Amino acid sequence: MLAYTYVKPGQFALLEKPRPTLLHDRDAIVRVTLASICTSDLHIKHGSVPRAVPGVTVGHEMVGVVEAVGSAVTTLRPGDRVAVNVETFCGECFFCRNGWVNNCTDPNGGWALGCRIDGGQAEYVRVPYADQGLTPIPAGVSDRQALLVGDLLATGYWAAQISEIRPGDTVLLLGAGPTGLCTLQCVLLQQPGRVIVCEPDPLRRRFVAEHYPQVLCVEPGQAPAFVRANSAHGGADVVLEVAGSRDSFSLAWQCARPNAVVTVVALYDAPQVLPLPEMYGKNLTFKTGGVDGCRCADILSLIASGKLDTTALITHTFPLRDIAAAYDLFEGRKDGVIKIAVTPDG
Repeated sequence: MLAYTYVKPGQFALLEKPRPTLLHDRDAIVRVTLASICTSDLHIKHGSVPRAVPGVTVGHEMVGVVEAVGSAVTTLRPGDRVAVNVETFCGECFFCRNGWVNNCTDPNGGWALGCRIDGGQAEYVRVPYADQGLTPIPAGVSDRQALLVGDLLATGYWAAQISEIRPGDTVLLLGAGPTGLCTLQCVLLQQPGRVIVCEPDPLRRRFVAEHYPQVLCVEPGQAPAFVRANSAHGGADVVLEVAGSRDSFSLAWQCARPNAVVTVVALYDAPQVLPLPEMYGKNLTFKTGGVDGCRCADILSLIASGKLDTTALITHTFPLRDIAAAYDLFEGRKDGVIKIAVTPDG
């Protein structure tokens, strides 16, 4: 089968590999029907994910059809359409039982697919702990509707849940990239009073204005004054930092009111510094970490009921054989790209 592979830092290649087989009685084999490219895949390409294993098939955003299941899998059967979770988790350890599945203590726990074990930018993928890692797609929900459930929507849903957003709050969201836009939809479900999106790219600001007319937009240089002018207590009640740069990290705490919650959703390429003397007296609560992606069934129910819809984010579609061109477009942010769908069947 064709599989897009991490060869070494700076180099991916489309290679022929054997189809995966069941290695454990809790595994499933999934025929990938639609996949996508994530910024985290670019981090692997550029060598900034030390855990990534050379030779691994990349990709952790995908949906597909179950082809085979191990003898201990109880909730799935061949033929089921499924969304694949970005995380591998056993469902039984201390962290899993508390819903902190990103910290699963299994050797393959957390982000394994497409990083430490073969992922889904391929024709087939093996999913460990399939009862946890695969979620049946409801009838009437298309592959394109479900494509972002296992990673970006799971991230946005988790971020909105932990941010303690109350009805009437002013929420600032930094970054209108793919993760930011998924987070925005999940934030709006919490019924805040006002949402402000800060984004430097005018095309992405225009996308927000066109699709979410109730949301205010601002560019970073104007953000502190704009947020103060559009909030009741000198800053945002809740800030979600989804951009992942040094400047956006600074804006996050600068634009927060005293005693606000700042949720760091972004993955950074370099360490960030908390300037505690400058922050003194703001009494901020920071929440950070990787997504605990264990609410995929809830997200799919929201999609089925029409409360979430991320299909507009999928701006381009490529066959797997042209995935190198898809990466070039995505990494270069060309042609107004937001998300790319990859069709393994060509």
